Amino acid sequence: MLRFVVVSFFLYYSVMKNFERLNRLPPYVFAIVNELKMNARRNGEDIIDLGMGNPDQPTPQHIVDKLTEASQKDYNHRYSASKGIYKLRLAICDWYKRRYNVDLDPETETVATIGPKEGLSHLALAVSGPGDTILCPSPAYPIHPYAFVIAGAQVIHVPMEPFEGFYERIVQSYTQTWPKPKFVVLNFPNNPTTATVDLSFFDKIVTFAKQNDLYIIHDLAYGDLGFDGYQAPSILQVPSARDVAVEFYTLSKSYNMPGWRVGFCVGNRTIVGALVKIKSYLDYGMFQPIQIAAIAALNGPQDCVQEITTTYRARRDVLVDGLQKLGWDIERPKASMFVWGKIPDQFRSNGSLEFAKLLVTKSKVAVSPGIGFGDAGEGYVRFALIENEQRIRQALRGMKNLS
Repeated sequence: MLRFVVVSFFLYYSVMKNFERLNRLPPYVFAIVNELKMNARRNGEDIIDLGMGNPDQPTPQHIVDKLTEASQKDYNHRYSASKGIYKLRLAICDWYKRRYNVDLDPETETVATIGPKEGLSHLALAVSGPGDTILCPSPAYPIHPYAFVIAGAQVIHVPMEPFEGFYERIVQSYTQTWPKPKFVVLNFPNNPTTATVDLSFFDKIVTFAKQNDLYIIHDLAYGDLGFDGYQAPSILQVPSARDVAVEFYTLSKSYNMPGWRVGFCVGNRTIVGALVKIKSYLDYGMFQPIQIAAIAALNGPQDCVQEITTTYRARRDVLVDGLQKLGWDIERPKASMFVWGKIPDQFRSNGSLEFAKLLVTKSKVAVSPGIGFGDAGEGYVRFALIENEQRIRQALRGMKNLS
């Protein structure tokens, strides 16, 4: 029996070490905190989950009703189009025109994706590989760098903090890297740091990209979630952006549709075309009733988006006010569904993962450790605003136990 176990282990190890793409991926640290949370809940403990950015509110009823209606029609049960049905792509273009006054071609500049995570991952496979170099902010949402790592490209991490000087660090990283980077990945409002930009930032980066044969991939996942008068710009509002840029968007946050997996990529027709081509080999698109419901979301009443934003703003205020009273040095974010907090001095030396574990065990609160977003995230944790105000206050009371 022992011989069988030993032989099996070495066979497993010899196979695993040949999975080159997997060997390039580090351990997924968020799983450690998630396992702690789940074990505590199995033991009957009430854990307040401020970890994963998973909206807790229901999808607006008119969107659900459209899904129900469309799913009753037999012809919607067949294979769909990998790039999205035409009416969805047209709705995406109409939404961009209303929201940002940007004109897009539904045939050549628009592709629907099974969420932006799928779209970005497949795009990386389509346009990059060994020998290519990519610029990516750090800290970053993991799929932003690792989509390209999986594709075999080299990722150059550009520190985001302090945010003043970030553009200059992008330029410096480009000029000091060989071979010259092919893409730069951006995400504003940013996850995890909540950093925001105005249109002048995009104007500078587009100009630089055009001068240096560089493509831009921008993730606008939190574009609708702006507070206190802030409205996030689209990079495509820069008149010449479509020469070098594409932008991803998701219905997950703005319309409380995370499990539906509806996103899209728009902009430069060469890059959009590359994504369309690789998707044609890899998938048949979303279930068609979901696409029809997405049309209802984009074309229908938008008051639900404002209501969702108002909810996140109220939760932000409760959390930030409470953390400041507990002595945290923390800023009030202007956008997104997150709060990015520097760990108090007395706990910082053990690292963000240990601090996140401590919050679960001592305060009954789950957060995302900053190290999970890259080395530059160390010393921070990310709070997701996915519990109601009462539960956030309960979390703050639990965190008093640490001080």
